[in-house]
This record gives sequence, structure tokens and C-alpha cells, in this order.
Amino acid sequence: MNFLATLLKGIAFVPAVVHGIEALFGSKTGADKKAAALSFIGSALSVTDAIAGKQIVDPAKFQSGLSQIIDGVVACLNASAWAKQQ
Repeated sequence: MNFLATLLKGIAFVPAVVHGIEALFGSKTGADKKAAALSFIGSALSVTDAIAGKQIVDPAKFQSGLSQIIDGVVACLNASAWAKQQ
């Protein structure tokens, strides 16, 4: 599958991953939960394979981008009624 299509599919499930991580690791720090989300999403996108296949040429920037996406999703969820339900 084209890497762009894989990336977009991966981004589509970030809110579900963030929600699941919160449910599993609710008592952990935000940094721990973010690391878990990055790890899960990285695995789901097969980031290691993409780096080896030269589809990702700057892994640090890619990880930074994923980190920013997760931060944005968390900010949106925290600003929504979802945060009030807990």
C-alpha cells in the first residue's frame, strides 16, 4: 500500500488510540501515555519498515509530527464533552 494512504489511515484512528491509552494508563503521567500512543501508532504504521524502505527519510521529524498529531487530538478531546464524561 502507498505510504501516504497508510499514514492517513493511521492518523484516522489516533483518537481511538488516545482514548484507549487513557483508559489503560489513566494513572500514568501524560508523557508516559504519549510514549505509549507513539509506540502503538508507530507499530501500526510499520514505521520501522518504512524507514528501512526509505519511505521515511527523517525519522526524527516523522516522530515529531506524530507527537504533534497526538498533542492536537488530546487538546481537542480535553476541550470537548468527552473530557467531562470521565
